[in-house]
Amino acid sequence: MERRKYPLYFSFPALAVFLLFFITPTLIGFYYSFTDWNINADTIRFTGLDNYRALFEEPRLRTAFVNTLIFSACVTVLQNGSGLALAMVLNAALKLRNVLRMIFFLPYVISPIVIGYIFRAIYHPEHGIVNQILHGAGLAALAQDWLNDPNYALYSIIVTDVWRVAGFSMVVYLAGLQFIPKDLLESASIDGAGYWSKFRSIQFPLLAPAFTVNVLLSMIGSMKVFEMVMVLTEGGPGYSTEVFFTYIRSMFSTGEFGYATAVNLMLFLLVTLVGLPVLHAMKKREVEM
Repeated sequence: MERRKYPLYFSFPALAVFLLFFITPTLIGFYYSFTDWNINADTIRFTGLDNYRALFEEPRLRTAFVNTLIFSACVTVLQNGSGLALAMVLNAALKLRNVLRMIFFLPYVISPIVIGYIFRAIYHPEHGIVNQILHGAGLAALAQDWLNDPNYALYSIIVTDVWRVAGFSMVVYLAGLQFIPKDLLESASIDGAGYWSKFRSIQFPLLAPAFTVNVLLSMIGSMKVFEMVMVLTEGGPGYSTEVFFTYIRSMFSTGEFGYATAVNLMLFLLVTLVGLPVLHAMKKREVEM
């Protein structure tokens, strides 16, 4: 009866859209990554693994690879740490907790481009609020050119992105905390368990599904970062904040379409190779707990 009511062919339109706009471009891109497709070519020739050999020999791509891993690791850890801390605080019975939840989640719904331009002003070496606060607090020695100094530029972008996305992790952790039975926490309190004991023995283990969602999404999203880096530094100074997508954009803008497609597929493989083991480990942790 259910099969007659909801026949399988109802899914065909969605499958057709998925096939047309995802699978087909992916397969076409896979083919073009093995060609010399570029803006100056009259014909496109199959060149085998030449593009992949070239990308492994490119020092600028190695810099983008290292920066992407540093960015992803820092953002994943800081986003989840700050999101969990905010969720724990705003899960308490505070009078303004709904207002505070909205305030902390608001940056996530603002365009990264808008946030990038705002933080360009905040980080300005002369007129930015960060250096002005440092000067006003008598800490002028700590004032820096945050976006133009290779030693600080990447970490300034990391701080900006964490500020933007921490609210999303907060909401996911809050949802997980809402599903924890209050009876467990009340029983633990009666038995004399303190705040830290309840968090370590009850809340943290039961938040395993929320951790899986947050860690995986933050890791994949941060490995595909583009807008924030592009607006704040455009991959500079030099190539000190270059990441995969800014490098791919640079190659496409110079007309090296086949090579850029090969780099894009390498990023896809990198995300897959990192994401699948992390997903397996997090899912295994859910079962064990």
